[in-house]
Amino acid sequence: MKIVVMDGAGVNPGDISWDKFRQLGDLTVYDRTAPAEVVAHADGADIVLTNKTVLDEAVIAALPRLKYIGVLATGYNVVDLEAARRHGVVVTNVPAYSTDSVAQMTFAHILNIVSRVDYYAAQNRQGRWSRCADFCYMDGTLHELAGMTLGIVGLGHIGMKVARIALDFGMDVFAMTSKNATDLPPEIQKTTLEGLLGVSNIISLHCPLTDSTRELINSKTIGKMRPGAILINTGRGPLVNEDDVADALATGRLGAYGADVMCSEPPSADSRLMRQPNAYITPHIAWATIEARQRLMAVAVANVEAFIEGRPVNVVSQS
Repeated sequence: MKIVVMDGAGVNPGDISWDKFRQLGDLTVYDRTAPAEVVAHADGADIVLTNKTVLDEAVIAALPRLKYIGVLATGYNVVDLEAARRHGVVVTNVPAYSTDSVAQMTFAHILNIVSRVDYYAAQNRQGRWSRCADFCYMDGTLHELAGMTLGIVGLGHIGMKVARIALDFGMDVFAMTSKNATDLPPEIQKTTLEGLLGVSNIISLHCPLTDSTRELINSKTIGKMRPGAILINTGRGPLVNEDDVADALATGRLGAYGADVMCSEPPSADSRLMRQPNAYITPHIAWATIEARQRLMAVAVANVEAFIEGRPVNVVSQS
């Protein structure tokens, strides 16, 4: 059984062993695979594992031995599922492995913005506190999260975890969700997007990227937010129109933008959004704690084992 990992460096930069995959077959790990290299790298493989490398119709058709694609992530939009079905290729993913990590990063962004951690740390590295006449100094007003309203778009595993943390901080939580209101904890109030935008001090995006959610946040929806609202995006970059967010930050219509994702990754060096002083953007690492990646690898191994044994699990390619 030949197993090929197309882009191992993104998931495992060297701090986790691939040995459990080696026990299942003849393993080749490529740190990364350019689009022009995909077919050559996967040639002869029975099993291909991918994180972000795209496996489309042309690639799948060019790999007659391919029987299984394991996506080393929860989202599987990098694989043409219809093509996989036509060619009899099983596709699996790794669900819910990063819930705690992404929820943690969501609040890292929120707390950094509200408590201005990055700002004061930078000031003190330049000696500001050492020169201070008093025991402390304050540039502007600080606020507690308790009593603020958090609007959550999408109440899957991550959105619900964020909601529970917010409630522990004493926040009011509103949510736009497909779940029935009767199925939600009584502390979470279901509302529409428009209703959520109008009441929230902080809005956090945790919905999947679909045709209906692409650029959900744009100049029109930003105009319905409370002036100075904080926007957090640890979901998908294209959930927002980045130019509209940059404009809103530049004018003060948005108070801050905390994000772990961009529409293009890596982003362009001349990205307007990256240059905004109140944009706090991390390089798509919310999922990447060692604990989450260890869970991802363990589930990915179990997925491959189950497929080899003829009882595939976490299958996303079923019609």
